Amino acid sequence: MNTIAEHIADFLKEYPPFNNLTFQELSDIATNIRVHNLEKHAILFQNNDVLHDSFYVVASGVINLTTIADAEETIINKCHEGDIFGLRPFFAKNNYMMTAKAREESIIYAIPIAVFRPFVANNSDVLNFLLESFSINSRHTKDNANSNGKLIPESAYIDQQSEMQYVQSLVYNNSPLTTEGHHIVKDVAILMTEAMVDNIVVCEKNHPIGIVTDADLSSKIATGRYPITETIDKIMSSPVVTVIENVSLAEAQLLMLKHNVSHLCVTKDGTSKSSVKGIISEHDLIVAQASNPGVLIKEIKRSQLPKDLKQIRDRLSDLIQNSIQKNIPISHISNIASEINLAIIKRAVELSILDLGSPPARFAWLSIGSQGRKEQLLLTDQDSILIFEDVTPEKYREVKDYFLRLGKRTTAILEKVGYEYCPNGHMGSNMLWCKSLTDWTKQYNSWMNTPGENSNDLSSIFFDYEIVFGEPKIEEVIENVIFKNAVNNTLFFDFLGNDALKRNSPLSFFKKFIVEEEGPHKTKFDIKTRALMPLIDSARLLILNANIKGIKNTYLRFKQLAITDSKNAEIYLSCAEAFLTLSKFRTVEGLKNDDSGQYINLREMSKTDKEKLKNALNPMKDLEELIKSKFQLTQFS
Repeated sequence: MNTIAEHIADFLKEYPPFNNLTFQELSDIATNIRVHNLEKHAILFQNNDVLHDSFYVVASGVINLTTIADAEETIINKCHEGDIFGLRPFFAKNNYMMTAKAREESIIYAIPIAVFRPFVANNSDVLNFLLESFSINSRHTKDNANSNGKLIPESAYIDQQSEMQYVQSLVYNNSPLTTEGHHIVKDVAILMTEAMVDNIVVCEKNHPIGIVTDADLSSKIATGRYPITETIDKIMSSPVVTVIENVSLAEAQLLMLKHNVSHLCVTKDGTSKSSVKGIISEHDLIVAQASNPGVLIKEIKRSQLPKDLKQIRDRLSDLIQNSIQKNIPISHISNIASEINLAIIKRAVELSILDLGSPPARFAWLSIGSQGRKEQLLLTDQDSILIFEDVTPEKYREVKDYFLRLGKRTTAILEKVGYEYCPNGHMGSNMLWCKSLTDWTKQYNSWMNTPGENSNDLSSIFFDYEIVFGEPKIEEVIENVIFKNAVNNTLFFDFLGNDALKRNSPLSFFKKFIVEEEGPHKTKFDIKTRALMPLIDSARLLILNANIKGIKNTYLRFKQLAITDSKNAEIYLSCAEAFLTLSKFRTVEGLKNDDSGQYINLREMSKTDKEKLKNALNPMKDLEELIKSKFQLTQFS
């Protein structure tokens, strides 16, 4: 091997994804690499250029990746030594969608895709790295890789991104065109033209034996290699690469790369010995790529109308449904859903500001309740508060009017997206919940120091909040007010404790589910009120009492309590798991009935699921006892 190739292989082995390959494999790749020396400001490729046959690694220098939107050039990424970029030719057929430009004198290695493809096909770690880099343009240098060559993501969000490649929904043609081997090419070509498709599956007894695409027609018939009167089996590609029905984006991508094909045939059991159920094309993979969370968030940021946001929220529901079917942990799904919900609410506030003009004072829009806890998987109602900075008395009226209009406009947009108005009016559009920082400080002081007098309007959801838009310092002030008031506040914890215990027990003395006795949900189990709310309320009570700031999510609150109060760790950990199990049951029910999933139809549940549900209710008794003794509460739930 020549010394240049050896030098290149030495360099590559330090960086992902090349650190997943053997030195011999790297040496084989290195002998095919082309070296480019770029002057400062030189362009390697630009937006809408035809794709190159290689992808690139920065050997030295810095490459800026930029995109042009609304006539403005935006830097998406800076690639430093060891970073890979220009991966589009791997995963897509359309032209480049960004520009790669040297920020300073740089040396770039061009790795031919044809040479690298086999290594991707045989190594899922390499594929995952490329998929992740392609989908979010994240930077990974050797500092981000630990010793075993696995990625240490820059943030949990990036980790979820790669996780999502395995749950990405694939929409494909599930009524593909089929024919039999003895049919004549000309007739089949006419059939394909009439159906406006570029492929047809050749079957024998409904089992796939081959596939014919436009590429076969042009390379074999148009060139005169075969006459148009030949039978179709003579020009088909065989055997067909088959997959099972719920294949993920990453798996489909891996198979296409591995077998170097542009179509996969979906069959009932994933083999060629069962009936054809659909066909997946490269185009379907590109469309699916557009459904990844990073892309959805970019689309939200560009949305101009509530209907654009609604369409993205509908795609989120599909994503959640697919993730649940593929058994992705519900905690991962919640993280991704809450990021997308957050981006939608933020965009609704931005669109309102674009309509109304600049705010007259700094403010913060806070989501409260389930979105404040990052637990809003279903389209439940919206809960929010608006806090604006203190202004002089003569400006107060005018400033409050502006923010009330902002609140009304924002909640109206969100209602069009599908988040119903809060029936209790807990929204930033309500003059009670849209006020100055001083007024909010007084409100929290009053709730926490004289809770009995204010119990009518004190909803514990006001203690679960997340800033969506505006000035983070405002949220900090509220957090400090709450935690200052919480210290040794027996009265407040009595109130919250009794509130947490007042929910009715989920199971009867004989361990039977207690169901609704009348009304539209008769015989159904209210999973929200009887199972989830006691856990949510208890976690909030205990975290406030332990004076732990910054954790609003119920699952994470229990996990944190297990660390802080180790003697009760077992109870907290079983409550954390129970919360995830119950959330999953609620989400599945909600997606099935297109509602909030509050009422579970026990009659439709399998025996195993009923057992699982019952087991998730077990830790509640222990939790109730723990709260009673910790807060010396006498009330019996």
